[in-house]
Amino acid sequence: MRLLIQRVKHASVAIDGEVRSRIGAGVLALVGVGNDDGAEDVEYLAGKLVRLRIFDDEAGVMNLDVVQTGGEVLVVSQFTLQASTRKGNRPSYIHAAPEAVSRPLYEQFAARVAELLGREVATGQFGADMQVELVNDGPVTIWMDSKHKE
Repeated sequence: MRLLIQRVKHASVAIDGEVRSRIGAGVLALVGVGNDDGAEDVEYLAGKLVRLRIFDDEAGVMNLDVVQTGGEVLVVSQFTLQASTRKGNRPSYIHAAPEAVSRPLYEQFAARVAELLGREVATGQFGADMQVELVNDGPVTIWMDSKHKE
């Protein structure tokens, strides 16, 4: 499972011109589910997301997590995070899990983040053509992969 996390001033996701979800300051998490992902990947990345210290403390040092700041979280599915660009110029998505696998894991991820956060998270709509708008704060953008823990 792969995450692209962005610290945001605000973010929203729209479908067919209608805003589905909107958050203020917090984290936008784009989630890509791979063929070999499971519950352990959900648990690992949900925990990392909620505990990631990417918000400034009173001294201006990134030392606080989204729980400590009361920030919001927007979780959006994005299968293209599983793209392979190894051969040629057209990305291959052979590593992306099919919907029967990826939808439940995406939903479990959003639910687990909400549980760890102690409040609801905003979401996109799985499989929809979405327009995501955000103002990246910093900018702070972090890539995480449950199979390549760094």
